Amino acid sequence: MRVAVMGSGAWGTAFALVMAHAGHDVVIWAREPRVVDQINTMHQNRAYHPGVELPTSVTATTEPAAALRDVDIVAIVLPAQDVRANLQAWGAHIPDAALVISLIKGIELGTTLRMSEVIEQSTSIDASRVAALSGPNLASEIVARQPSATTIACVDEQAARFLQQACSNDYFRPYWTTDVVGTEIGGAVKNVIALANGIAVGMGLGENSQASLMTRGLAEMARLGVALGADPLTFQGLAGVGDLVATCQSPLSRNRTFGENLGKGLTVDETIAITRQTCEAYKSCTPIAELARAHGVEMPITEQVVAVCHEGRSAREALGHLMGRRRRSEIG
Repeated sequence: MRVAVMGSGAWGTAFALVMAHAGHDVVIWAREPRVVDQINTMHQNRAYHPGVELPTSVTATTEPAAALRDVDIVAIVLPAQDVRANLQAWGAHIPDAALVISLIKGIELGTTLRMSEVIEQSTSIDASRVAALSGPNLASEIVARQPSATTIACVDEQAARFLQQACSNDYFRPYWTTDVVGTEIGGAVKNVIALANGIAVGMGLGENSQASLMTRGLAEMARLGVALGADPLTFQGLAGVGDLVATCQSPLSRNRTFGENLGKGLTVDETIAITRQTCEAYKSCTPIAELARAHGVEMPITEQVVAVCHEGRSAREALGHLMGRRRRSEIG
């Protein structure tokens, strides 16, 4: 098949490699002519994966219409807050029969919409053609062809199963589900918890503190997802606890790294200045908290991340707020 990957960052390039190794012809859309030239002439994207050779079946273009021409699958791998504007610019070029996969783990500012909802609203593409992919998929490990599993969700079971087969190769193993809500909420919320865990690491806190954050973070994720109609079992799987553990524990995680810098005492502005790649949690934490409040869901860790990132609260103060909360039952 022919696959368009709309986005040439670390994860977009890694997913292009996955699809090429699954036997497809892949075209990457990139904004920078330099990146396009590297991919087409050197078969590398040196900015994100230096030394990694891309197959000749992977090409690149700066023209969205050219990338989308006659494709069977469109993978959108852009920062969450840029998706709507991009789709308004080139979404009309997505072929009528193509399936669209969101590889984005965020919630839109202002609307609190999940990424599949933004895609559907911006393009009028039916939900049966829009999927979400989420799981413990650190890009640098995938380009090294280390075994990894993921979740592919679509409300149309046939489409989910089709994409599962299309994305499979000898090191990338997808599982399918029809729970798009749970898959996307898991992917978005785990970034916020990973940022919080990074703050703990930066403050010098140990395994007890981190395990507590991850466990209670998982509870927040599940509470919000279930309130939105997700299957609670989704959060016990790859798009839930699997992705949460990888993102919280790995120094490769940009969300954890962002939090580490805050925990070490850097200001938000200083942290943003040294952050090379998108930290989805920084912007998505606010709409996630708004979504929770709108549905009567308690998310205390998320609220403290919002306070640290956007309201001037220190990491130490945030910790005090969390530890001083009313005592309660663990379940419920």
